[in-house]
Amino acid sequence: MNYSIALSAALMAISLSACNKPKVETPPPAVIAVPVPVPGPAGPAGATGDTGAKGSTGSPGYTGATGDTGSPGMTGATGDAGKTGQTGKTGGDTVIVVPEPKR
Repeated sequence: MNYSIALSAALMAISLSACNKPKVETPPPAVIAVPVPVPGPAGPAGATGDTGAKGSTGSPGYTGATGDTGSPGMTGATGDAGKTGQTGKTGGDTVIVVPEPKR
């Protein structure tokens, strides 16, 4: 028990001295003021620019697809009746041949 009290006292002294270390503080860096130019009021508007050059003509487009076949047309109007023909010649040396029927 003699050693335990002495050991406790030594540990206590060491632990208290370890906690009592002062903190080293570094001072903050010095601030250097740099003058910054302040913009003034806006100046007058500039002159209008020249007109640009004319663009080139575009390339021709593709040929379109062939269309569908149309629907059939309507029936035409009926024509007028023809003129009556001339009267034929009468009689003469006309011979009529009648073939004999097959049996």
